[in-house]
Amino acid sequence: MSNFYTDNPDLQAALRRLDLARVVRLREDDYRQAGEFAYAPRDFEDAVDSYERTLAIVGDIAGEFVEPRAEDVDRAGSELVDGEVCYAPGIAQGLERLKQADLMGITLPRKYGGLNFPISVSVMIVEMVSRADPSLMNIFGLQDIAETVNKFADEDMKATYLPQFASGEVTASMALTEPEAGSDLQNVQLKATQADDGTWRLNGVKRFITNGCGQLSLVLARSEEGTTDARGLSMFLYERDEHMRIRRLEDKLGIHGSPTCELQFDDAPALLVGERRRGLTTYVMSLMNGARLAIAAQAQGIAEAAWRAAAKYARERVQFGAPIGELTAVRAMLADMKVSLEAARALLYETALIVDMKEVLEQRIAQITAPGSAAGEPSAAGPLGGADDLKALRAELKKYTRLAALFTPLAKACCTEMANNVAYESLQVHGGSGYMRDFAVERHSRDARITNIYEGTTQLQVVAAIGGVLGGTLAAQLDEYDAEDFGATPELLERVQRARARLAGAIARVREQDDVRYRDFHARRLVEMAIDVSCGYLMLHAAQDDARKLLAARYFVDAMTARVAAAATQVVAGDPAVLDALSQLGSI
Repeated sequence: MSNFYTDNPDLQAALRRLDLARVVRLREDDYRQAGEFAYAPRDFEDAVDSYERTLAIVGDIAGEFVEPRAEDVDRAGSELVDGEVCYAPGIAQGLERLKQADLMGITLPRKYGGLNFPISVSVMIVEMVSRADPSLMNIFGLQDIAETVNKFADEDMKATYLPQFASGEVTASMALTEPEAGSDLQNVQLKATQADDGTWRLNGVKRFITNGCGQLSLVLARSEEGTTDARGLSMFLYERDEHMRIRRLEDKLGIHGSPTCELQFDDAPALLVGERRRGLTTYVMSLMNGARLAIAAQAQGIAEAAWRAAAKYARERVQFGAPIGELTAVRAMLADMKVSLEAARALLYETALIVDMKEVLEQRIAQITAPGSAAGEPSAAGPLGGADDLKALRAELKKYTRLAALFTPLAKACCTEMANNVAYESLQVHGGSGYMRDFAVERHSRDARITNIYEGTTQLQVVAAIGGVLGGTLAAQLDEYDAEDFGATPELLERVQRARARLAGAIARVREQDDVRYRDFHARRLVEMAIDVSCGYLMLHAAQDDARKLLAARYFVDAMTARVAAAATQVVAGDPAVLDALSQLGSI
């Protein structure tokens, strides 16, 4: 029997280490929801028990049902038959099993049929499903679409569509990318026109749309005639009908069970989500941040599967009269993989907790400021605090919004690059056998490759994160880490602090140059150093009462300090004049 939750002590420990008490209290309206919904928790311990039970159910589905079908899913892929997408049998079966377990609305409010779980727990679920089959996650994990509707749509739209999401009656897609607008979404050209009766119609093409065959789509379209920038874009909810045609399915390197579609909209009726002109600047940015966290979790799951495949093969493959896992070189590879996995997981769930805090603060402020509930007066939801509390909540929200804007791209870059490295090294451990389709690691290597590309390449994550690294958001958070009690690891703390000082020196060097080219040239080094130092603190935090984690933290700090020292030296000693040669060095 294989359960992807109970067989993963690090994932179980991640839940225990997360400081979710305040998140859950706010999410549960101070536990008043228990009076309205029979399955709502009565207190924090009750909530954690519910999360653990659900994670064990998902772990069982992932390990016993989804993973055994993953190879067949990869080989079968999806087919386009008479204009309709046919999922591989294992995908359809996996979705049905998850639907039967009431897992299709993990974070949605209970009044719409959801579980109202924190984002941190939903990320754990995504990680386990991805370990089993990342292509199934690409369909199941699109729950951020429902979250976007929940956050920004009017009550009529939410009441109509969110129960369909939560029940699993529909699947969805986010139709953003176009042939001429990949990462540059402000260049979207698909047109939305409004008729005299107020209805909207969509015309144009979308490309590379994951699960574009879904019954519902969030479509980014140009609603303002004559505009060419982001301010002319709005978001629309489209329900599948005869006015949208799936023109083709992409033939991809990996994630074969997830259909990637090219869509043609011909006067397709759609509903405006929220307000005009905010499609990209507000709604897509929120949607993309959720999707990036999900892709980080997907990468984490793939890496877990790849590392386990390598460890198993190393135990069983005998060469020179002994299992290859007894060779120091192979042991070192396995240790590198496992420790990098644990470090990335620490950053992933730190990020999930930050996003959870941001979301519940937004929710509480919205309750206080709702019409008919003036700040300082009790609302229908109960006593929510006075004007001073509202001011404090807004200050906290500002802090966590900045942190989420920084840590989301850090986590996406860290986890996806790690997954590619682990999959590569896992295949190397397998030797020539790993290159054959007889072993799952070949599939893991192909599946991992997309994670640092879609929902924003690593290079775009660097662009998204560098402002927070240079602007002080990172330093403020590292100050908070420094203030924690690391009494069990004083020597390791000192080394992490020295690495932080090197990062600070590199940041100062870039600032003093005041040269955009120099900043851009070293941005990835700075972001990678920021990831390393952040992970260093997080690994030390986990090591305070865990002997096994102490070994992992020591191993990580040894490698991390060397990487940070090398990168800092390159930044500090760099000469901006060298950048003049870049065009010659990179030319054909």
